[in-house]
Amino acid sequence: MLNRLLEFSLRQRVFVLLATVVLVGIGVYSALRLPLDAVPDITNPQVQINTAIAALAPEEIEKQVTFPIESVMSGIPGMVEFRSLSKSGLSQVTMIFENGTDLYRARQLVTERLQQAAEDLPPGLTPKLAPIATGLGEIFYYAVDYRADATNKPATRREQLMALKLIHDYQIKPLLRQTRGVAEVNVSGGYDKVFVIQPDPERLRSVGLTLTELADKLSENTRNAGGGLVEIGGEQVTLRANSRVTRAEELLQIPLKFGGGVKPILVGDVAEVVIGSSYRTGASTENGEESLIGAAIMTAGENSRLVSRAVSAKLAEIQEKLPFGVEIHTLYNRSELVDRTIKTVEKNLTEGALLVVVVLFLLLGNLRGALIVGLAIPLSMLFAMTGMIALHIPGNLMSLGAIDFGLIIDGAVVMVENILRHLGEKQHKLGRRLTTTERAHEVLVSAREVATPMFFGVLIITVVYVPILALQGIEGKMFKPMAIVVMLALGGALALAATLMPVLCSYFLGGNIQEKDNWLMRQAKRLYAPLLEFGLRRRWLVALPMVVAFAGSLWVFSRLGAEFIPKLDEGDGILQLIKSQSTGLQTGLEIQKRSEKVLLAEFPEIRTIFSRMGAAEIATDPMDPGDADTYVMLKPRATWRKVDGQTITKDKLMEAMQAVLARKVPGQAALINQPIAMRF
Repeated sequence: MLNRLLEFSLRQRVFVLLATVVLVGIGVYSALRLPLDAVPDITNPQVQINTAIAALAPEEIEKQVTFPIESVMSGIPGMVEFRSLSKSGLSQVTMIFENGTDLYRARQLVTERLQQAAEDLPPGLTPKLAPIATGLGEIFYYAVDYRADATNKPATRREQLMALKLIHDYQIKPLLRQTRGVAEVNVSGGYDKVFVIQPDPERLRSVGLTLTELADKLSENTRNAGGGLVEIGGEQVTLRANSRVTRAEELLQIPLKFGGGVKPILVGDVAEVVIGSSYRTGASTENGEESLIGAAIMTAGENSRLVSRAVSAKLAEIQEKLPFGVEIHTLYNRSELVDRTIKTVEKNLTEGALLVVVVLFLLLGNLRGALIVGLAIPLSMLFAMTGMIALHIPGNLMSLGAIDFGLIIDGAVVMVENILRHLGEKQHKLGRRLTTTERAHEVLVSAREVATPMFFGVLIITVVYVPILALQGIEGKMFKPMAIVVMLALGGALALAATLMPVLCSYFLGGNIQEKDNWLMRQAKRLYAPLLEFGLRRRWLVALPMVVAFAGSLWVFSRLGAEFIPKLDEGDGILQLIKSQSTGLQTGLEIQKRSEKVLLAEFPEIRTIFSRMGAAEIATDPMDPGDADTYVMLKPRATWRKVDGQTITKDKLMEAMQAVLARKVPGQAALINQPIAMRF
């Protein structure tokens, strides 16, 4: 079969070249569409149900909300793991499904079961499914605030955050959710503006009303009602009662009871109405001040790099539509990390490819042959990227960074080196340059000679990666894409070595071809020959040290440390500030603001610092009210302090922050982490 393939390729050389052009076109198109991220997403297919509950203790939440939902959800097809959480203000049920499960089908099954659970829950509760996202879905954080020169901002910070929350919920969030690839927009911090009615018990009792009657009257008189249709003068008119209140003064004028007098008893006679906020389960801070922070959550399977850029562009568009003095500024953009990571991968791959070409030239002694072999590298990468798109494998540090160019060009080196040798020997034998027909014939003969060993050599390398495909769970999600991409690249390289390499050799290896060792190979053989002769004469003297070295390596290996995957330096850091479980939100907020001010004063390396406390509006990652994930965004490394003449490392810098907080803001534990690593 290989011989027939070689014969076909050299008979139909134009067809092979056209097929290569098609491969380049499809490969470039696939590369532009390839989802890119810094690291693999190890999240299992899961569906999460969140229920916000303001008035029950955790024990009651478990009994009245979490357990009924668990009972209904048990036994869903494809579910492999089931867990729940009941804490102050929140019930959370998480269902994990088998790998490969259609997430939309799983959500449909959960929704159907959830309708059955609704009748068993306390009235007024609305369980909601979490967004269609993964653990790494939060790709963009931004803050909404008033500019320092804004003249229209409210007087107090609480009133400012209340106004900003309204602007975010009714202007920013609806527009940002229209961005392609955004599953949901989450928000942390701020205050929900509500009318708070504060009844006077003495006045209520004096007019013969109870709190329940007051609540019922308010409910009845603050809803719009439809009155049907009527025709007047041949025109149809809709009747309705517009009773929805928009101002506190309107609430005060609602009648509650009609006594013997002319004037009814109004809400203002028995209660006061003030502007307040609803119960909060979380807050946010920025640079030591309370803030409003939004997060764009990416739909599962999207390209985080492109979605992050689209969110940034959309926010710039939204900025123009906001009231004067209100601004949106970026806090965290995943695309910056992805760009840095991909730039590192591109740099390493480019340098590796150039190094391979240089080494090939030094060993082959023929620049054209080295370039032909080197061409297998980009073409194999394009072939692999086309397969990645077809198999829905994203590009990241693991899947792209693990490609070994030495393995990829192995078959091409064997093919081209043998062709060079045959062409040189044939020219030397004939004493002249070969004609086009003679060159094509000699290329075919030399390609046939090494086709079978080349094929099995690459096949053996490929088979080495097959056991990795048997990995399951997190290990499978982490390492299977790497193995598949390497196998795709090797498969593409093998196909190119058996088709394109002979064709290119037949076209471009004309002229004088000399088959002799170059200077580098002669020097290598001059050193190797005496060593080989000595080794053959003193075999045990050579073998015994090798056995001892191997045994010693086993002893050293047994004492080596191990880790699941090398840690990616994300550039920025996180301090997870953990406080006592009984710490209230307001107390935790004050400690958090003090902690951030201390860090900003002590560490000029910090560009900005922000945090999210407790549970956000969409509680994908709920914490206790006093706990905070503190994002420490750092300046360029060149501006960091120096220790003993060298720039301090990031680990040492974060440890110094940890020590300063322990000394100056006691009562909390600071854990060091990174944004993506924490989500893992």
